[in-house]
Amino acid sequence: MTIVAIGSIPLILVLGNSMLIPILPQMTKELDITQFQVSLVITAFSIAAAVSIPVLGYLSDRFSRKAIIIPALTIYGLGGLLAGAAAAWFDNSYTWILAGRIMQGIGAAGTAPIAMALTGDLFKGGEQSKVLGLVEASNGFGKVVSPIIGSLLAILIWYAAFFAFPIFCLISILLTIFFVKEKKQKKEPPPVGQYAKGLLTVFKHEGRWLFTAYLAGATCLFTLFGILFYLSDVLETTYNTDGVLKGLILAIPLLVMTTTSYITGSKIGKKLPLMKKLIVLGLLLMTISFSTLVFFESLVPFIAILVLSSLGTGLVLPCINSLITGSVSSERRGFVTSLYGSVRFLGVAIGPPIYGALMSWSRSGMFLITAGLTLLVGLLCMVMIKVKKEEPSEATDNSLFEKVQFT
Repeated sequence: MTIVAIGSIPLILVLGNSMLIPILPQMTKELDITQFQVSLVITAFSIAAAVSIPVLGYLSDRFSRKAIIIPALTIYGLGGLLAGAAAAWFDNSYTWILAGRIMQGIGAAGTAPIAMALTGDLFKGGEQSKVLGLVEASNGFGKVVSPIIGSLLAILIWYAAFFAFPIFCLISILLTIFFVKEKKQKKEPPPVGQYAKGLLTVFKHEGRWLFTAYLAGATCLFTLFGILFYLSDVLETTYNTDGVLKGLILAIPLLVMTTTSYITGSKIGKKLPLMKKLIVLGLLLMTISFSTLVFFESLVPFIAILVLSSLGTGLVLPCINSLITGSVSSERRGFVTSLYGSVRFLGVAIGPPIYGALMSWSRSGMFLITAGLTLLVGLLCMVMIKVKKEEPSEATDNSLFEKVQFT
């Protein structure tokens, strides 16, 4: 039940964007706004989260993970209520919806990244990688079911999804309260100056590999939400597909990613050379998929080839999660994982507006630029991440950190 409770936290986070993807075209019509304006519904959430995450990550290191997660989930739910109420009853509803989404983004900052740090606190060694794989799989499962849930709720009324957020948040809050038992801190947290000095030391010695890993995670989320934004628009405008069928189609690549994430997380343990190989392989699969999509416009072959990129994403993310979570001691883990979450959110934030612009410019150019990006990031990971062949001991909290070297 502890794992279920931890897994519910990133699940709630993912609903924040993925559940709204199917209703964005309808929102455009109902609110009489442009495609760029509707993309800001995703971007406002993600930028607010990206800005807030480092602050909440530091606070979770200084106090406790639960002390941040529970209020964050509460703010998240209240933001959904505000957005829903604005859509239903307010004048100038678009502005108020954005305000609600900003609230949700601030709340989201205290969810998945802190859950990663919490996993690192409670589990060690190969068990830690397995649970992190489950956390990423929960994240992916949320992406799978959320378009379907969003489509089903839209049958009632297009803004019903906003009112569903508080219900999901309440469930996660209760699970966290009753089933997550944190270890009491044995010593007082370090002063702010000492804490910051320790972080600077970490980034001074390990910054290049950490930022490369951050870039890989952000690239996966950037391409994922960009392509979903494109696919959602194409399904409605080209194929006249909406409702539950649209949600099911959007869920196909996400289901592949989720399944791959779960299997990858359960198999990698603390095998650092294997993690590096899977990261590079995953980015290569994404490159092949995106470059091949240029030649296919029919829906069935398009989805079939897109699935290859989802397979690659499912290989990359659990390995990146394990590297980053195991790279520092528990005293600074919250900030380092939160900074990673912040970068991931930035990837999500810029995905829809950039892909919206690229869609109006050139479909082929959009896919080729995406393929070039994933190839570049794959090469960076190949060059920057150097791991020793022997596997790390599971005896110490920062053993993984000691076995990762960078050029």
